[in-house]
Amino acid sequence: MLKNKKLRRPAWLAAVAMTTLLAGCSKAVVLNPAGDIAAQQGQMVITATLLMLVIIVPVIALTLFFAWKYRQGNTEAEYDPEWHHSTTLELVIWTVPLLIIIALGALTWIGTHKLDPYRPLDRIDAQRPLAANVTPLEVQVVAMDWKWLFFYPEQGIAMVNELAAPVDRPILFKLTATSTMNAFYVPDLAGMIYAMPGMQTELNAVINKPGVFKGMSSHYSGAGFSGMTFKFHGLSNDDFAQWVQKAKTEGKPLDKGAYLNLAKPSERDPVQRFASVEEGLYDKVLNRCVEDGKMCMHHMMAIDAHGGDAYVRAAGLNLPQDWCTAQNAAQVVAAIDNRNAPTSGASLRQ
Repeated sequence: MLKNKKLRRPAWLAAVAMTTLLAGCSKAVVLNPAGDIAAQQGQMVITATLLMLVIIVPVIALTLFFAWKYRQGNTEAEYDPEWHHSTTLELVIWTVPLLIIIALGALTWIGTHKLDPYRPLDRIDAQRPLAANVTPLEVQVVAMDWKWLFFYPEQGIAMVNELAAPVDRPILFKLTATSTMNAFYVPDLAGMIYAMPGMQTELNAVINKPGVFKGMSSHYSGAGFSGMTFKFHGLSNDDFAQWVQKAKTEGKPLDKGAYLNLAKPSERDPVQRFASVEEGLYDKVLNRCVEDGKMCMHHMMAIDAHGGDAYVRAAGLNLPQDWCTAQNAAQVVAAIDNRNAPTSGASLRQ
């Protein structure tokens, strides 16, 4: 028994030392991020933790106190075997936790709506409101197997596994995926947001400090998941312009054929730059119709909204029951475009 006790003590000391070492090496990014949205989310975590400690700390302290006071052999401790109720104690036990739950609920309700990823930003940071004439930088994100593709429609470029944005400029991310649901996460920027095939999610954020920050996939998506990382660069306006110019100088065109090759599963891909992007390519990725002869989802929905097969036949297209095929998709789409249906541009975005 003595031998076991001697062995346990070094093990406990080693565990404590390792925990301390890991805590010291950690940058605690979630609680000390470089972006305002992530900073507000981190502050919510701190506030909620402090509110819960209002209960946890006294309970732990009283547990230790009672264990010491009513220890075996303490003859000075009052003992009342007939005690069964205290109104004051009941009020404390129920009122304090109830108030904390109300406070946590209010904090969560307000924070959830204020930090809604779809909500446009109204400030750059805690000291600076967002000017009315500022246009967000739009970045269209495609989660692939197993890499990230970023479209910059304003700049006309695209990148694989590298992302950049000017410091203090709002960013509007629009996200979708090719085949598997995934999650986009830059801890210094904002909370994670899901990307799903055939659907579009949005995330509004801003980076407030220059630097290079880690981006990752935070949702398991298969064999290459662990290597699905990228670097996010927070740059000055001049450095961002140089970054864009480098992509235009060194990159190659991204057309439909290049995209289909890129969409094939691969692991730990290096950074790739594309100097130009085929018009409407992201919308085709979103609507799952990059391949030749494949009808886009928003065209299918336009047909359904107008009555499906009856609408097609009314348009003069006498097609068989399996009319929605690669062979006749172009014919149906042309008919929809010619009729200029009011809802033909509706896309599946969520």
